[in-house]
This record gives sequence, C-alpha cells and structure tokens, in this order.
Amino acid sequence: MHFVFMGVSGSGKSRVAQCVAQRLELPCAEADRFHPAANITKMAAGEPLTDADRHPWLTALAEWIADHERRGQDTLMACSALKRSYRDTLRSGSAETCFLHLDGPTPVIAQRLEQRSDHFMPAGLLPSQQEELEPLESDEAGVTLDVSPSVGKIAEHAVRFITTARGA
Repeated sequence: MHFVFMGVSGSGKSRVAQCVAQRLELPCAEADRFHPAANITKMAAGEPLTDADRHPWLTALAEWIADHERRGQDTLMACSALKRSYRDTLRSGSAETCFLHLDGPTPVIAQRLEQRSDHFMPAGLLPSQQEELEPLESDEAGVTLDVSPSVGKIAEHAVRFITTARGA
C-alpha cells in the first residue's frame, strides 16, 4: 500500500510523513524534490502553478509509486495532492494508494508558513492553494487528520490508521 500525506503548504505533510516513515521503517518521498526547477522558480516568485505545470511532476510521483509497487514495497509520500484529478494521477501508480489529508484552521497553517525559512513556498500562496483544494471524496480511500495537535500526536494517529489499513 502507498500512503500520501496531502494538504496545503504548511499543513505539516513533510514533518509528519518523515516521523511516520521512521516509526514504520518505510521509504518516504518528499514530492517537492520532484518539482522541475521552473516550478520552484515560479512558486518562489509567488506565482501559483497551473495544472500544466503540475502534470509532469505528478507523473513522476506516480512513477515512483509504481516502481515501489512492482517491488512489493509499501511507501509514504508527502504531496499536496490538492485536486481529485491530481490524486487520480497518483493512484495511476497503484490502485492501493490511500490519502491522509492534513487539514486545519487557516490561522494555524498560516502561522506555520510565516515561521518557515527553509522552503521556497511563500505564505502568500496559501489562499490559492486553499482555493484549489478539493477535500477527499467519499469514494477515495483515506482519512482527514486535524493539524492542530503536535506533530507527534498527528503522527500517532497516522501510524494507527496506516497500521490498520495495512492489516498489521
């Protein structure tokens, strides 16, 4: 199975995914590392990405999932996956892809973005991401987790969900 921590920038996807990856000893991909340089430049300049900008990036992520699927290896990934169509592209790597939507109050997420100094995504793009966000639909495998607690607490909830989903 493949588990994607999704949500807007600043929701804690990367930190939670890394914490869970360590606990469960699973490979973890940081989707930001798959972006072409042009996408990073565009976002750093405060310009939202288009679907056309995201397509090659999402395809590369789906290929990463598919590669691990062929090896029979479960994975974790931190990826915004804001739209249903983006999640469909990720699921093209494996039908056994499940999403953990990290969601919470805008002020909490905005504050986290303002405190970050090590990321190319400016806080000013949060409204555009929230506008694009399509929450998980009832036919999509996944769960929504509140980002208000500590990273450790969110990770505990995620570990329980993933362990149950994996049948362990």
